[in-house]
Amino acid sequence: MPDITKTTDQTVTPVGPQTVVVDAGEAPGKPRSLWGDAWRDLRRRPLFLISSALIVVLLLVAAFPGLFTSADPKYGDLTNHFLQKPNLTHFFQADWFGYDRQGRSVYARVVYGARNSIMVGLGVTILVTVFGGLIGMLAGYFGGIWDSLLSRITDVFFGIPFLLGAMVVLNAFTVRNVWVITGALAFLGWTQIARVMRGAVITTKHADYVMAAKALGADTKRILFRHILPNAVAPVIVISTIALGTYIVAESTLSYLGLGFGDDALSWGGDISDALSDIRNNPHTLIFPAGMLSLTVLAFIMLGDAVREALDPKLR
Repeated sequence: MPDITKTTDQTVTPVGPQTVVVDAGEAPGKPRSLWGDAWRDLRRRPLFLISSALIVVLLLVAAFPGLFTSADPKYGDLTNHFLQKPNLTHFFQADWFGYDRQGRSVYARVVYGARNSIMVGLGVTILVTVFGGLIGMLAGYFGGIWDSLLSRITDVFFGIPFLLGAMVVLNAFTVRNVWVITGALAFLGWTQIARVMRGAVITTKHADYVMAAKALGADTKRILFRHILPNAVAPVIVISTIALGTYIVAESTLSYLGLGFGDDALSWGGDISDALSDIRNNPHTLIFPAGMLSLTVLAFIMLGDAVREALDPKLR
């Protein structure tokens, strides 16, 4: 019988005539996948933890604004003069960020404006990821005439300026709500995802495990969704996460230009537009919605950078 030596850091396990040293910190068993390694790496990154915490708070604000303020964002009281400085010691109260020209609470409008802006960003990201990913996957896998046709359609949409095209599309609607703005931005924003997915699928479809699945008689649907998609979707997730902040900025820009939400809707872009005329007298009406917009975009970009570094072995 071979000798067995136990230590605090290592365990020596007999295997026939040899001994195998197993690290006590790593549980033996099934090896981790790419996603398992990425999640393990993400949990150790301060950038991921900070951005995730910010995004969770922003999602809570968007979903349950009543938990963060009891003030009515549309109620105006002219006795609340807009030239009064914000009372930064009154946390979560109506006068925390001051009042605008119509006597409305800037803090309440910032809180309630998060819902429309974040809903548009998330909605556009989901639509462009699903549609653009499907187009890119079909073009990259089938190749030939399908690749040429879908790639030329992608090039046509890619040549349309994003914001200018969205302005033209939205100008055709008299009522512009969350669904209309989301659809207009998604109609023009899927091209980058399609190109990234196409390149990833072209690389993945020549892998040995895909060839083995074909040799075993797996159908096209199984090969695409069980073998190619899980191994080609990583760069798409990175691009989508970073682009989400871009879509929030695009919505705010359209609202600033008067082509976003209507006057009755609440959004950060609309508040920024309304505050420009009073920027000299009461800059707080511009600083706080613009600051919240910047913080939101920064959180999603930080999250995208952390995911990119975790999924790309070259950057570890």
